[in-house]
Amino acid sequence: MGDLASQFNADCHIAAIVRAALDTALHREGEEFLRALSGSPHLFAGTAYFVSAAQVAQMRSVIAAVESIVGLPGWLAEPRQLQSGDGERGEASGVFFGYDFHLNADGAHLIEINTNAGGAFLNALLIGSQRGAQIPGTPVALENPERAFLDMFSNEWRLERGDAPLESAVILDEQPRTQHLYPEFLLARQMFERARIHARIADPGELEARAGGLYCAGRKVDLVYNRLTDFSLAQHPALRAAYDAGQVVLTPHPHAYQRYADKRNLARLSDATALRAIGASEEAIAALQAGLPQTRNVRAAEREQWWAERKQWFFKPATGYGGKAAYRGEKVTHRVFEEILQHDYVAQKFAAPGERMICLDGAEPVPLKADVRCYVYEGEIQLVAARLYQGQTTNFRTPGGGFAMVRAV
Repeated sequence: MGDLASQFNADCHIAAIVRAALDTALHREGEEFLRALSGSPHLFAGTAYFVSAAQVAQMRSVIAAVESIVGLPGWLAEPRQLQSGDGERGEASGVFFGYDFHLNADGAHLIEINTNAGGAFLNALLIGSQRGAQIPGTPVALENPERAFLDMFSNEWRLERGDAPLESAVILDEQPRTQHLYPEFLLARQMFERARIHARIADPGELEARAGGLYCAGRKVDLVYNRLTDFSLAQHPALRAAYDAGQVVLTPHPHAYQRYADKRNLARLSDATALRAIGASEEAIAALQAGLPQTRNVRAAEREQWWAERKQWFFKPATGYGGKAAYRGEKVTHRVFEEILQHDYVAQKFAAPGERMICLDGAEPVPLKADVRCYVYEGEIQLVAARLYQGQTTNFRTPGGGFAMVRAV
C-alpha cells in the first residue's frame, strides 16, 4: 500500500522520539516511579508508529458498531441495578476498554476487546513528553488525557453513587509490585491523590469484607480500579460479595467483561445473521463484516475440518488474556491441537499485524510487528497507542519495542 503512513513505517530513520524529553517527563514522576521502571527497559519504543486517516476512521466505525450492538436488549441480560443510600442506581460503565487492531493493506482488523486494558497512563505520559518534537502527523488522543481519565473515574462513581463524595480508591492487582505495568499503577495513584482522593495500590489479600463495606488497611474503600485478570472474581470472594451487594464501585467489573471481552463474543459479532436477529443495524453489521476477521467457536466434533484449515486461523482461549495459550494455526503441533480441542477456544481468521522498521545502534533495519490499541470509554476514544514487538504476541522484551506513539498522517 503506497499511503504516507506505510511509507513512514517502512523508513527506520523517520520519527525517532526525543529521548531526553521522555526522560525529563519520567524523572518528574519521582524516585519511586523511576525505580519501578528500572525493571522494564523495553517499555517505551524509540519511534512513533504511523496510521492513515482512513484506518482511524475504520477503527472508529468498528468501535461504534460494537458499542451499538452490546447495548441491544438481545445481546445479554440488562445490567443489574445497585442499591445505594438514596435509591436505585445503574452500574458503572467500566474504565479503559481496549480495542486492539491489526492494521495492514486490507484495512483495520479488530482482533480482541479487553476490559482492563493496561498502558493508558504510560502512553499519556509518552504523548505529553513529545509535544514539542518534530514528528510528522498528529497524536490520536484527547487534548488532556489525564483530565479525561480522572473525569472517567468520577463518572463511574456518579453512575452508582450520585453526588456523594468520592474519598478513597484502591488500585487492585495480585502482587502489584511484581507486575510489569506497576509503574502505571503509581501514575494512577498520583492522579487520584492530586484530586484529593486517598489512593492505595493493593493486593486482594489486603481487602477485608465487613458488614459496612469493603476495607483496606483499616480504611473503607469507595472505588476499586480493577486490574485483576480473574474477570469473574471467582478467586476473590470478598471482593465479589462486596460488588454483588453494591458496597463498592468496581471498575471494570465482571458484567462489563461478559458483555464485551469474553472472546466468544467475537464469534457472535462476526455472525451477520445472528446480529440481524437481535436488531443490529445494517450499518453496524457492515462495519463489523469489513473490520472484524471471521471468528468461530472451536468444537471437537469438527476436528478434521479445523486441522485441515488450521493455517488460516489464530486460536485463542475464550477467556484468556495477554496472548496466553494463543496459537498461530500454521505453527500448531498435533499435541497442541488436541489440547485446544479439549478446552474452550475460538478461532479467528489470521489478520497480519502492521509493521514498523527500526534501526538499532546503526545496524541493519529490523522489522517489528505492531498492534494498535484504542483506549475507549463509553464509546469515545481517549487515545490510540501501538505496541511494537517481535514474536507471536506483545511481550515488552523486544529491543527498540514497547509502547509507541501513534501519529495520524
